[in-house]
Amino acid sequence: MKLTIIQTGEVPAPLRSRFVPYRQMFEAMFDRTGQGFEYQTINIADGEPFPHLDRLEGVVITGSAAGVYDKLAWLDPLRDFIRKGYQQRTPMLGVCFGHQIMADALGGEVRKSHKGWGLGRHTYAVTERPRYMQAAPASLAIACSHQDQVITPPANAEVILASAFTPNAGLAYGNGAALSLQPHPEFDDAYAVALAELRRGNVPDELVDTAVSSIATPSDSAQTADYIARFFKKS
Repeated sequence: MKLTIIQTGEVPAPLRSRFVPYRQMFEAMFDRTGQGFEYQTINIADGEPFPHLDRLEGVVITGSAAGVYDKLAWLDPLRDFIRKGYQQRTPMLGVCFGHQIMADALGGEVRKSHKGWGLGRHTYAVTERPRYMQAAPASLAIACSHQDQVITPPANAEVILASAFTPNAGLAYGNGAALSLQPHPEFDDAYAVALAELRRGNVPDELVDTAVSSIATPSDSAQTADYIARFFKKS
């Protein structure tokens, strides 16, 4: 199965000498599942044209520094792409910004949260278990880095991951072929720490310190990646 990675952002400039691009983080995550995926990347944030949905087997929408409320030329075309993909039941995953823009395009509400930054490893309750998550435990601990949140999910989505900080952290959509997550199972621990440290000076030191120390919590990212791989293979 070939996954088309819709790249909407990139590793922050101060970290690019130390970490691989986002597309490679996703490729490595999927490779570790052993499911034999192939990949292509379309960088819409840099002006590359959207691919034809009829030719796509699966879509991954990456994270970004952008917000759904920004005035960017590629946001409305991305919304149209998501809606058409949803109608055609093209298997589609959104992560962080990808989660937010999918919810926004399909009728939800997204905005910058009054709770501020979510950083480090957060633990999310598994509130529903779609067929690809039947064996999921009561909770999953995954790295995150965000200010914006899905405030109201689309009417056609059910919440599958939730926390007190991020009540709508994971959504499974009614067409059975769309999934979105606020946290980042593609991030390794070193990158999650580096992102948190990058905020130092702009957020309280206590928040950064808590985020860094939270990485000691064992990660469930590999397990989450396995669920995502099953989602794509069975959609």
